[in-house]
Amino acid sequence: MILDKTQVPSVAVCLAAFNGMQYLRQQTESIFAQTDVDLTLFVSVDRSNDGTEEWFSTLQAENSQIVVLPYGEKFGGAARNFFRLLREVDFSQFEYIAFSDQDDIWQPEKLKRAVALLTEKGVDGYSSDVLAFWESGRFSYIKKSYPQQRWDYLFESAGPGCTFVLTRRLASEMQILLRDKLLQTLNVGLHDWFTYAFARANGYKWLIDDYASLQYRQHDNNQVGANTGLAAWMWRAEQVLNGWGLNQARLIAQLVGADEDGFVKSWYRGGRWVMLSLAMQSSRCRRKPGDRVWFALSCLALAVVGWK
Repeated sequence: MILDKTQVPSVAVCLAAFNGMQYLRQQTESIFAQTDVDLTLFVSVDRSNDGTEEWFSTLQAENSQIVVLPYGEKFGGAARNFFRLLREVDFSQFEYIAFSDQDDIWQPEKLKRAVALLTEKGVDGYSSDVLAFWESGRFSYIKKSYPQQRWDYLFESAGPGCTFVLTRRLASEMQILLRDKLLQTLNVGLHDWFTYAFARANGYKWLIDDYASLQYRQHDNNQVGANTGLAAWMWRAEQVLNGWGLNQARLIAQLVGADEDGFVKSWYRGGRWVMLSLAMQSSRCRRKPGDRVWFALSCLALAVVGWK
């Protein structure tokens, strides 16, 4: 059966890669196995030494649905690589924009389901739960679809960015900001957190689907991952005590235009008493009940060390 591209939604899939040869074939095969969508895969390769760029260049020559952005730049992290894609890809010919990591396995109906829910619910941003898996054969369902809270977007993402699908309207407005504030956004550590914050702060509605749209690969190179186990706990504790998390929240609030809000002003400048007050509002700042406890304890820890 020949796909009638005039009858299916068009999707720009943005994939950021770096030394990804071990898993890229599985990832890209799952992307092109998507049903009932007309997609183009845009790829930005951080300077690599394992043949990732050459592999994509060969694939591009064989497949007109693949566009590889000019190669040679060193980004040094997934966020900067994704922001490059969001600044440079022309979204005008697409109805939807999706993010992709380089090592996951998408469910065949991932994009079809996301587009259907974006349309049905009248929202502009979509993310979902994931099924984390390890090379050992272990699987773990990671639920992200807890009810959204008034201020959760200032302190966490809506889930892994590899599940994100945006309408062109949302992606295009964010693109303008990323181009206008290039230097400032270079300091943002997590592109998915920033994307969710931009959407919510600017009045766009977001849906977090209680469905695992992909298999989320876990390994030593995951920048964040599923946040499970002792190593993840220690990483999070370190980010709390050095103030990285709240410094990111402060930067993101400023970039997305939320820094003049009364709530943001109440904690923006830091201080011991401010942190105590913020701890009392944890139920409005995180979605998952356990994360609310963690958030409150984090604020108390920062009250002790005197975050500013």
